[in-house]
Order: sequence, then C-alpha cells, then structure tokens
Amino acid sequence: MRLSFYQYLMTLRNLDGNDEVTQFANNAFFDQSFPKQAQQYDEISNYLELNGGYLPSMDVFDDAYRMYLEKMN
Repeated sequence: MRLSFYQYLMTLRNLDGNDEVTQFANNAFFDQSFPKQAQQYDEISNYLELNGGYLPSMDVFDDAYRMYLEKMN
C-alpha cells in the first residue's frame, strides 16, 4: 500500500532538524486540517496555497513532493 504524502512527510520530522523540508514536516504535524490521506500533488498544493502559512515558499512543498514520488516508485 502506498503511503499518503502526509504519512511520508511525518517520516521526515525531526525536532532538531533545521532544513526547510524538516521544518515543513514539523509544522504540518500541528496542522489539524492537513489532507492526511491525499496522494495527489494538486489536492495538497491547493490546500497549502490557501492554508500553508507555515511554508516559507511553495518550493519547499515541491521539493518534499519530489522526494515522496522518488520514495514511492
């Protein structure tokens, strides 16, 4: 079974990490409305554009999603 993007992102959490993807994972953990079952780029991207104030740039999401796709293939 393929992990959702959120499930994958949670594997990147690290309270001591300071790179942008790790910070994204740490912050997404506290986002109660994050689409936790989503796998599709467009659904997650649309959500983050409206609700991802904790992202310094959508490029961080793009990097994380690229890593997700590589891991799932």
